[in-house]
Amino acid sequence: MSKTLSNSTNLQVLYEDNHVIVVNKRAGDIVQGDKTGDRPLSDIVKAYIKEKYKKPGNVYLGVVHRLDRPTTGIVLFSKTSKALPRLNKLFAEKKAQKTYWALVKQQPPKSENRLVHWLKKNPKNNKSTAYDHEIEGSKKAILNYKVIKKLDHFYLLEIDLETGRHHQIRSQLAKIGCPIKGDLKYGFPRSNKDASISLHARQLAFTHPVKKEPLLITASVPNDALWQAVL
Repeated sequence: MSKTLSNSTNLQVLYEDNHVIVVNKRAGDIVQGDKTGDRPLSDIVKAYIKEKYKKPGNVYLGVVHRLDRPTTGIVLFSKTSKALPRLNKLFAEKKAQKTYWALVKQQPPKSENRLVHWLKKNPKNNKSTAYDHEIEGSKKAILNYKVIKKLDHFYLLEIDLETGRHHQIRSQLAKIGCPIKGDLKYGFPRSNKDASISLHARQLAFTHPVKKEPLLITASVPNDALWQAVL
């Protein structure tokens, strides 16, 4: 379902109950406020909750995880202080399974593979470099990918993360010669028109923090011709 707010911001809500809300983030949205001063997704979700339920005063919303600004897809928020620490624990213990889709132009060396690198972040340019061996200040990064569709000029990869590092998918795919479409920072030659990168948080599987029921959330891909062609 989706909800249009009075400020004309479209928010696509994928799942909502008393304790959690899951939305499909658009390219360009920031999850939490930063130095840009742009309105974050967390504020947009608060406004949606306040309007929908006619809540007086401040609305509680806990940020559980984030997505890079140019990335699209699933973002989970906590609506209660009871649920937030339980969700944080799920993510910290890697009991929430995140699946991503990425579009790359270069054919990967293997149709499926487990990539193990050591990532080192450079705060000055907000970029992580992937190394084949451990170096000082680096963190181990592991992901599994497989090619699930071949288009005329691109390959669709499905990616499951074993670790959650800064720009992990972007840097690891660039390391094997497969930068994500539109990702200038990691070596793709051209930007996407909307300044997005073709990386989409497609699915999230986790156990509900209060109901203890399994949830599987899927986010529709962006509404552009290339993404629609993968369906």
